Amino acid sequence: MTEHAALKQRTAYLSIFSNTTLVVLKLAVGLYVGAVSLVSEALHSGVDLVAALIAFWAVRKSIVPPDQEHDYGHGKYENLSAAVEALLIVGAAVGILYESVQKFQEARLPEFLEYGILIMGISIVVNILVSRRLIHVAAVTGSQALEADGLHLQSDVWTSVGVMTGLVLMQLTGWAWLDSLIAIFVAGIIFRAGWRMVVESAMELTDASLPEDQENRIREIIESVPEVRSCHCLRTRKSGSYKLLDVHVLFDGSMHLSQVHAVCDELEEKIRQELGTFDILIHPEPADYHKPETNTSHYEASQRAPEPVERSGRFSKK
Repeated sequence: MTEHAALKQRTAYLSIFSNTTLVVLKLAVGLYVGAVSLVSEALHSGVDLVAALIAFWAVRKSIVPPDQEHDYGHGKYENLSAAVEALLIVGAAVGILYESVQKFQEARLPEFLEYGILIMGISIVVNILVSRRLIHVAAVTGSQALEADGLHLQSDVWTSVGVMTGLVLMQLTGWAWLDSLIAIFVAGIIFRAGWRMVVESAMELTDASLPEDQENRIREIIESVPEVRSCHCLRTRKSGSYKLLDVHVLFDGSMHLSQVHAVCDELEEKIRQELGTFDILIHPEPADYHKPETNTSHYEASQRAPEPVERSGRFSKK
């Protein structure tokens, strides 16, 4: 197991442990106090726990080396896990919203609100520390699953702040209807985060290109090598933390094949050093004898049916 893979697994374990602890504490206190806002916050943490478990599974699955059925590795499992997490978050938001509206009709002031305020304070501190760790490790390893998990916990911090503020106001004012209003506020924040993740996951799963600034930087790196005339037909995509690209690079037609190969190796090394893990495929072309191509023309050519080939002799077409 690589150092990055081990780091991702340890960080996923941390997220599972912290979420499990917070779910148990919030749910126990919420039921004891009788506050729907606390119970909704426990459900939010419960979704985060399920998300952490899915992220842990995805991280373990994504580091499996390529095999006969997955030539490009298993990175898409991370993208798939992020999509499942997003749907869970949206579903939880709808459930909390429904329950909050129901409770709004029969609002009553919960008892022992100081217990709820205390557990919210603990939750805020824990989630700030754990989310920062998750996002840091995600940036180091390029793990989309850990990044999604860290963003969940960040949103949990803000909902915890909102819930704690509402509990304090309820204790000071005695306004029982604040309980349901806070829960509706929590549901709105959860839904917003979940919907954003749905969009991002859909882009990853449908092989969206890398950001434009990264593609421009790749072109700059390629064209900075003196032997390279230019490049075109650059295509990029992501598979979990694994990035892939293919590109056509133009060389002087008189260059020896071994020299072209050496330059291609140099380009791959430069791109990986600056932009991280990449599966790179370079198609070299002679600058003076190639037909102009674009990504669109390259795609259209691949969609055309091949023309029948006339053969002579005993294998000729009849």
